[in-house]
Amino acid sequence: MQTDHRKRSLRYTLRRCLAGLLAGLLCGLPLLTGCAAEEEAPVSDEMADLSSAELVADMGVGWNLGNTLDVCAADRDGDGRVNEAPAEGESVDETLWGNVRTTKALFEHLKADGVGAVRIPVTWRDHLSDDGENTIDPDWLARVTEVVNYAYDLDLYVIINLHHDGGGDPDFGAWIRTDAAGFEDVRTKYQQVWQQIATQFSGYDEKLIFESMNEVGFDSVARARAYDMLNTLNQDFVDLVRQSGGNNDRRHLLIAGYWTDIAMTCDPAFQMPDDPAGRCIVSVHYYTPYQFCITGEQATWGSETEISRMRSDIQQMDTTFVQQGIPVIVGEYGMVSQDTESRVLFSETLTRLCHEKGMAAFFWDNGEEYDRTAMAWRTEGLIEALRAAVA
Repeated sequence: MQTDHRKRSLRYTLRRCLAGLLAGLLCGLPLLTGCAAEEEAPVSDEMADLSSAELVADMGVGWNLGNTLDVCAADRDGDGRVNEAPAEGESVDETLWGNVRTTKALFEHLKADGVGAVRIPVTWRDHLSDDGENTIDPDWLARVTEVVNYAYDLDLYVIINLHHDGGGDPDFGAWIRTDAAGFEDVRTKYQQVWQQIATQFSGYDEKLIFESMNEVGFDSVARARAYDMLNTLNQDFVDLVRQSGGNNDRRHLLIAGYWTDIAMTCDPAFQMPDDPAGRCIVSVHYYTPYQFCITGEQATWGSETEISRMRSDIQQMDTTFVQQGIPVIVGEYGMVSQDTESRVLFSETLTRLCHEKGMAAFFWDNGEEYDRTAMAWRTEGLIEALRAAVA
C-alpha cells in the first residue's frame, strides 16, 4: 500500500513540475498577462482499496496542527478567553494566535519523529463572501491547500474539517451552532462551504480524510431535536461529498459525534449517517478529567482509578462502535498540566488503549508542545512513548 502511494505521489509531483514549468514559460511571453501563482490540488490515479478500519489502524501516531489554520477573529481560545477582533488591516491568518507560519519542514520533522497522521483543523468563517453564496476566499483556499500538500506529499494521513465554524461560542461566530429556527439557513451555508472544499480536494487519494465538523451540540433546543439536527448535518455532509466528483465517492469520512463527547456520542440518539460507500468513521475527543486536561486544577494524573476510567471510556467506544463495524478516531486529546511524567503517561496510555482497539488518537497541540521553530518536542520522552504505544 505504501509503495503504491509513493508511486502515485511521484507521478503527481512530476505532473506538478511539468505544469509549473509550462506556466512559467507562458507567463514569460509578452502577449500573456495576469498569470498568478495558485496552489493546485493533485489528481490521484486511484485510491487504495482499504476499509476504514484498516485505514485507521494504519495511522500510527496522530498530531494536531492546532491554533493555526483554525484561527478566527473572535472566539474562545484554548484558555477560555475571548479573542478580540484583529486590529484594522490585520489579517485573519495562521499567525493570529501566536504560531509561526507553517512550513513543509515542520511535517518533515514530525514524520521523522514517527508521526503518521496529522489533523489540520481549518476555520472558514472569516474567509466567506457575504453575498449569500458563501464563496471561500481563493487566497485562503490556496493556503489551506498548500499546507495540506506539505503533509500529503510526505505520505502522511491528513484530516481537514470545519473547526471554529462549529466548535466555539455561537455569540462569537460559531455559525453551525444555531437554534431550530435558523437551522435551514445553517444547512444551506454548510452545504455551500463543503461543496467548495470537496471539489477542491476531490482528486486526493485515501490519505486525505474529510471531517464533518468540530465539537458541535445544540443545547438550546430539546434533546431529541438537538440530536436530530446534528444527525441531519452529518447526513448532508456524506450525501454532498459522495456526489461531488473525483475520488469523493470513496473517500473516508470522519463523522463528528455529539459534542464529540464519548458518553453523548454513545447515546442511541446519535446516529451514523447512511453511506453507500461504507467508509465512515466516528470522531470523539478525550479531555478527561477536565481538571487535568483543561483547567489545570489537577497537576498530576495516573492513579489506578484514573487509568481505569480511561480504559472504561475507550471500551465504551469499542463496544458501541468498533465491534459494530464502525471505526473510531479520537481526534483530540491533551492536557494543560506541565508535569512531565503525567503528560507522558496520559498520552501513552490513551494512545496504547486506542491502538489496541484499532482506533487512532491525535494529540492536540496549540503550539505549546512541539516547538515549530526549533523543531523539537518540549516534553521529554513524549514522542518516544507515543511511538512505543503504536508499535
